[in-house]
Amino acid sequence: MSDREIKEMQGRIDKGIVLAQERLVERSRLFHSTLVVFRKGQVVELYPEEL
Repeated sequence: MSDREIKEMQGRIDKGIVLAQERLVERSRLFHSTLVVFRKGQVVELYPEEL
């Protein structure tokens, strides 16, 4: 696999991760649930509106 192909694949992976995060936040909004995230060295529970 060439360097160009690796960079393209990494770009697609990064876009997929961002899309998954956006969908997770939207799903949490729809179901009025919280998200558990790692923030400032601690695991915290947040509502999507706090992000």
